[in-house]
Amino acid sequence: MTLSDTRGAIGGAPVTPRRGVAATAHDSWVVAKRNLRRMTRIPEIVVFGLMQPVMFVLLFSYVMGGAIAIPGAQPSHQTYIEYLMAGIFAQTVTFAVAGASAGIAEDMTKGLVDRFRSLPMSRAAVLTGRTLADLVQTAFILVVLALVALAVGWRIHNGVLDMLAAFGLLLLLGYAFSWIGALIGLSVRSPEAATSAGLIWLFPLTFVSNAFVPVSSMPGWLQPIAYWNPFSATVQACRSLFGNQLGPVPDSWPMQHAALVSVVWSIVIMALFSWLAVRKYRRAAG
Repeated sequence: MTLSDTRGAIGGAPVTPRRGVAATAHDSWVVAKRNLRRMTRIPEIVVFGLMQPVMFVLLFSYVMGGAIAIPGAQPSHQTYIEYLMAGIFAQTVTFAVAGASAGIAEDMTKGLVDRFRSLPMSRAAVLTGRTLADLVQTAFILVVLALVALAVGWRIHNGVLDMLAAFGLLLLLGYAFSWIGALIGLSVRSPEAATSAGLIWLFPLTFVSNAFVPVSSMPGWLQPIAYWNPFSATVQACRSLFGNQLGPVPDSWPMQHAALVSVVWSIVIMALFSWLAVRKYRRAAG
């Protein structure tokens, strides 16, 4: 049965949802395909999602690159682009939260929840399918963004396996954050509110980190917060895996074990917010 099958009384008694891992996986794939088809029919979604990180790369590297001092390196466009890209990649995957929030909020306002209620499908599949579709879109954006970065001077100095591990950490973080977006989308009343709510808290998260400037340049009381930021752990791990580490690794436990901290943060965020989002959806779906 597909999502286009509207058999069942919309607005009537809810149909008993299918249960089991296999049923949830199948239904999630159906929902993911529906969202991926929507992205291909509305390419502006991907185009505008790509424009912002590309502008960040160009503006930060050419405007600020020669002014920001990186410990162990001379200020220049080339050194800063090496330092910058892990932060831009991480910012890109987390800012996808806004799109996830708006998309789910739009589905809610258009009455798709009532349509899904009429189908004997897994309740978790609606959100899982949406987040998987967002993950595919994010992966495509990362590929294009990496090509832009290579064109402006960024280089990967380690092997292919390390590079794939770095992008894996980025996608894991992005997928975890998409569940935060799902919860936000279910909690607000309009796509516009979802977009704002999905972005406003991300700015302090990304800027109170090691993404754009060294944490050592921040006030002493702020540095532990920045080091334990899940965003910082992923950025530090990716810098090491890409071979873009300039100077010594900061003497802080989360920075010394950045890959482990990144994975743990992503799993904790995913587990907590997927549970909260599915619970919220089940309540909304009656």
